[in-house]
Amino acid sequence: MNKNAYDVLIVGAGPIGLACGIEAQRANLSYIIIDKGCLVNSLYNYPKHMTFFSTSDRLEIGGVPFISHGPKPVRSEALEYYRRVASSFNLNLRLYEKVNEVSDTGSGFVIATDKNEYSARKIIVASGFYDIPYLMDVEGEDLPKVRHYYDEPHPYVGQKIVVVGAANSAVDAALDCYRAGAEVTMVVRTEALRESVKYWVKPDIENRIKEGSIGAFFNSTINRITEDSVEINTPNGLEVLQNDFVLAMTGYRPDFGFLESLGVNIHNDELRTPEYDQETNETNVAGVYLAGVICGGLKTNKWFIENSRPHAAIIVNHISSLG
Repeated sequence: MNKNAYDVLIVGAGPIGLACGIEAQRANLSYIIIDKGCLVNSLYNYPKHMTFFSTSDRLEIGGVPFISHGPKPVRSEALEYYRRVASSFNLNLRLYEKVNEVSDTGSGFVIATDKNEYSARKIIVASGFYDIPYLMDVEGEDLPKVRHYYDEPHPYVGQKIVVVGAANSAVDAALDCYRAGAEVTMVVRTEALRESVKYWVKPDIENRIKEGSIGAFFNSTINRITEDSVEINTPNGLEVLQNDFVLAMTGYRPDFGFLESLGVNIHNDELRTPEYDQETNETNVAGVYLAGVICGGLKTNKWFIENSRPHAAIIVNHISSLG
């Protein structure tokens, strides 16, 4: 018997990938979870002091209680929780292993990674969307001063920072850096910040902008980035700011290339939604399922941990029903 042959291979060791592994285990299906990064890699790459919008009970998987110290959990608590879940279920994980190629044999799949080769009857893609940032497609975006991920404010102390974006990531970065001693200017392409900004943070950022502590250009976009400046297209014409760093919190997108390599159809519309049966989460490719945020295509705010947790049971129940 091939020790690398499984009933189910799960791509992605985020919370939903782990939930799929738990459901497969409970259904007595052999499974393996593969991720090119660390355990819950996307959460690990969140800002160090981030507070979740959701309460801890809505982030639970596998029936394991998640108790946080405050009303809403922080990143470090979530990382500890998912480590505990993975350990409690002794999940079959292969971390820091990248899937390079998948071949459909007609009766299953052969999966080649950068470390091994596996076969599986079914594949669940739960890979999230945090690995590929939306680019601004402007001159100078490839300069080292431009960052598409934000970790903590310390590197930006005493620096002139431009933060691009209108959602939670941009707001958190702007407030953190401002309070750490950076000179912060926000560039927002719409007329206002997003309504989805965390309700306990929104008044804070709006007041800082109103009083002038944080600069802001609305209905504006980046025109060009140089080593020491940023050119901004504003309603009043071109503005040039002296600048040390650009934090482009412009969002992220799923790996459509991987889905297309599997044969999954991507709708040719502005949301690029993958084709899948909403009753079973099976794609147009028999035996390939989608779980979690990747189901929404470019609408990455449609699916979260709390509302996509049921995908795991839906998928495994369907696989089990097929025998």
